[in-house]
Amino acid sequence: MSARAPQRPEDREDEILGSRRLRVLVVDDHDVVHWGFRLMLGQQPWVERCLSAHNGEEAIEICRRYEPHVALVDLFLGGESGPEICERLRAQAPAPRVLLLSGAGRISPRAARAAGAAGFISKDAPAGEIARVVKLVGAGETVFSEPPVNPDVPALTERESEILGLIAGGATNREIAGALFLSPHTVKEHTSALYRKLGVRNRAEAVERSQRLGLRT
Repeated sequence: MSARAPQRPEDREDEILGSRRLRVLVVDDHDVVHWGFRLMLGQQPWVERCLSAHNGEEAIEICRRYEPHVALVDLFLGGESGPEICERLRAQAPAPRVLLLSGAGRISPRAARAAGAAGFISKDAPAGEIARVVKLVGAGETVFSEPPVNPDVPALTERESEILGLIAGGATNREIAGALFLSPHTVKEHTSALYRKLGVRNRAEAVERSQRLGLRT
């Protein structure tokens, strides 16, 4: 008897989906992104419909109305957080599987999973790879691609990373000092060094910059 050929990943996805076609929701605040995804996903035989939302409220409404199987959610939508929108979408019934994506920032697999996401991929990935990951997520797989190395990301010390996390949580210098058993003066020195590395002038800019660089988990 001849050995059976190993099953290809795409065959397994087709087997899981069967005759079911996916409704895909794209949540992004740029029209050109919606146009690109409609063009790309509209060519896939396993896509029934590509839906669009520009913010969290629209995404919830479309989710309730059309019950998409997969939602592609940008990490940053103006003043909204992609992971927070992910949590809201996952609270719906039936809940779509969520694939987070971004062209500038990144999120750790741990943080993405905590928000309920089934994967993350960069917008800079080839169109064929993005389509493949959407199909995988729709078939029930979990996919977290490694983000490209960003040469602009500064190397922070462990203490600076701790302080950045506390700043992001809204802690004052005095509260940070108490949490880390440091003097307020030492915290101020670490904060100044952190600002220099990030190229920012204040707390708000530090938090925004760290999000864009994917420094927060």
